[in-house]
Amino acid sequence: MPLAQTGTLCQTEFMHLEDELWPRAANWLQAGTDNCDIALFGVPAQLTSISPSQAGQTPQAIRAALTRYSLQSANGDLGKLKILDFGDVAEPDSPEGEFRTKELTENAVKHSRLAIALGGDNSITYAVASGALKQSDALITLDAHHDIRTGISNGSPVRRLIEEFGLSGKNIIQIGINDFSNSPEYARKAKEYGITVISRDEISKLGVELAVAKALGAVTADRIHIDFDVDVCDRSFVPATPASAPGGISAYELRLFARLLCQDQRVRSIDITEIDSSQDTADQRTVRLGALLVLEAAAGVLAR
Repeated sequence: MPLAQTGTLCQTEFMHLEDELWPRAANWLQAGTDNCDIALFGVPAQLTSISPSQAGQTPQAIRAALTRYSLQSANGDLGKLKILDFGDVAEPDSPEGEFRTKELTENAVKHSRLAIALGGDNSITYAVASGALKQSDALITLDAHHDIRTGISNGSPVRRLIEEFGLSGKNIIQIGINDFSNSPEYARKAKEYGITVISRDEISKLGVELAVAKALGAVTADRIHIDFDVDVCDRSFVPATPASAPGGISAYELRLFARLLCQDQRVRSIDITEIDSSQDTADQRTVRLGALLVLEAAAGVLAR
């Protein structure tokens, strides 16, 4: 079976507006699997989602949304970086699909400074992180939930990384865990695993920069994978994320987390998950945030 399916970009609505002095981020993204600064690929998983989801459409939607943005950032011109699109994993919602995801992730990490996986639901974090990390490495999540449910779903990747892959709970930092989004039993289980939690309330007190410093300071591993589950955000910013709730972090805060965390050279891979593009508002605010997370992560790499 094929490892990946190559995607295409939809930019026709903008063709008549092109400005040679305003290159679009979508044009920066080229197909290939060579050595590069950033390797991007899609993992369109959706079938094991707890909430009915068409998140498998989202990798293509995020690629298309890059058409709306430029390469200018406070850290400099992203055009200085080489980014390649490694394509999409074929049929990722199966044991064979998880194996293909691990293989593609390993290849992307091998050939880049940062590998970016576009979900799909949060179930992809298990396959992507296990393809990017060794058992002695670390995971940081931006998520309202612990994701330590039983079974195989978008609510179980962290438990699976601990129990099936062998990642130590002491090497897992979870940022943005929110009240009323986890059961008392799973909160107790997270403590039992030894997971470090930086709650939504603590982010409010510390601010993003100190929260990032605390998270990175708690990591002694050589390599870090970061899971950006956008349901960590307030629902007004991410209406296309089924489990988001009022009172999460802002879209700006999530963007800042992406930029600052990806400045650390130990961060070799990230995933962006839990956006169902079919449920987005007319202004595509959730999908556009996903595209901006790609650009903010790239800005972090540029600042290394």
